[in-house]
Parts: sequence; C-alpha cells; structure tokens
Amino acid sequence: MKASRIAAAGAVAGVAVLTLSAPAFAHVSVQPEGEAAKGGYAVVNFKVPNERDNASTTKLEVTFPTDHPLASVMPQPIDGWDVKVTKSKLDKPLEVHGKKIDEAVTKVTWTADDDGIEPGFFQKFPVSVGSLPENTDELVFKALQTYSDKEVVRWIEVPQEGKDEPDYPAPVLALSEASADGHSHGTSDDKAHEADEDKSAGDAEKAAAETTAAADSGGTDTTARVLGIVGIVVGAAGVAYGVLAGRRRTSA
Repeated sequence: MKASRIAAAGAVAGVAVLTLSAPAFAHVSVQPEGEAAKGGYAVVNFKVPNERDNASTTKLEVTFPTDHPLASVMPQPIDGWDVKVTKSKLDKPLEVHGKKIDEAVTKVTWTADDDGIEPGFFQKFPVSVGSLPENTDELVFKALQTYSDKEVVRWIEVPQEGKDEPDYPAPVLALSEASADGHSHGTSDDKAHEADEDKSAGDAEKAAAETTAAADSGGTDTTARVLGIVGIVVGAAGVAYGVLAGRRRTSA
C-alpha cells in the first residue's frame, strides 16, 4: 500500500514538473520596425511561427480594427505568397489631411503558393500602416492561422490587464507617444531623411570653402602678377638710367 501511494505521489509530482517546465507555445504576434507613434506611420511585421511537426502554415488572415480604422494599409510583396486586401465601408468616415474617407482596410489575407511555412520555421509579413490613432495606446489585430492539414488556429482572444495571458492571444500593437512636434521620429525612413539633410549641408559647406579658397588663391595670383610687372618696369627704368649716366660721363 505504501509503495503504491509513493508511486502515485511520484507520478503526480512528475506531471506537475513537466507542466511547469513545458515552454509556452509561440503565437502570432505583431511588432513595429522601429516605433509606432500615435498620429504617425509605421511598418509592422506580423510574425507567424509554425507550431506543428507534421503540417505547414499555408494561410494567414489578419483582421484590422474597426474601432480605430487605418486609412492606409499597404502589404509588402513576399515571394511565394499571394496577398489579398479587403476593404469595407465605415460607419463613421475618417478625416485625413482634410479629406473624408468612407472605407478602410478590414482584412489582409496571405495564401501560400507552395509549401508555406514549414515545421521549424517562421515567417514575417510586413505591412505599412497609418496614420495611427492618437486616442488609444494599442491596436488589436485578430488572426487566423491555417495549416496544410486544414487545421485553423484562431488567435483572437484579447489580453486583459491584470489577468493571465489567454491560450490564443490576438496580436497587439503597442503605440508610443508622439514627439513634441507631433511627428514620429526614430524610424529608418526618418533617419535616412536626416542623413540626407546632413549630407546636403556638408556638401554646401564644402563647396563654400572651396569657393573661398579659390577666390583667395585667385587674389594671391593677381597680386603676384602685378608685383612682377612693377618689378620689371622698375628694373627697366634702372637699366635705362644707367645707360644714360654712362653716356654723360663719356661725353664729359
């Protein structure tokens, strides 16, 4: 009896250890390249890992938020994947740069041409989005991941603050505060633009320095030529004076 109880307790303990030590499954997530600032534009990546050993991920459907619709959504082409952008009418039109927009992207679907995301791999799906809303701290994107064996995993559970992460959390994009001038800074496009401005300023300064140096050089050459001519004239006058003086002495 004691042996049986000990064996049962050991089995329970073993299961508990395995449960606690088992790694959490990776899930579909969204992250910006750089930062996603309120009121600005950003490139975000939907990261999709393959969690199956005997099937590939062949389709990804991402539903975009309708409570904070985005006026601009542009997926980046990916080799081996077809992309479809779905737009829908908005209940409340958006006003962007003085224009009213009555429809927005509500879903983007990627479908694999071939094997898709095979076991042991992941894929990023980049999308340019904007302008990002200024009246929320995050955007929730619900995603459906379809495998080659027709299994569909629904990443649609919205995480709640103060509660454990759900089993199938929806991708959530955290938004950062806009800078003091109301623009987003720190992205690769911004840095490239700033680098171009610095280069242009440096080129202008270099050109100005070269022009000044050329002017200085030209002034120096002109002065040298003038002094040379004056020297020649003075020398010629000295020679003529010497000749005349010699003739006078001879005559005397």
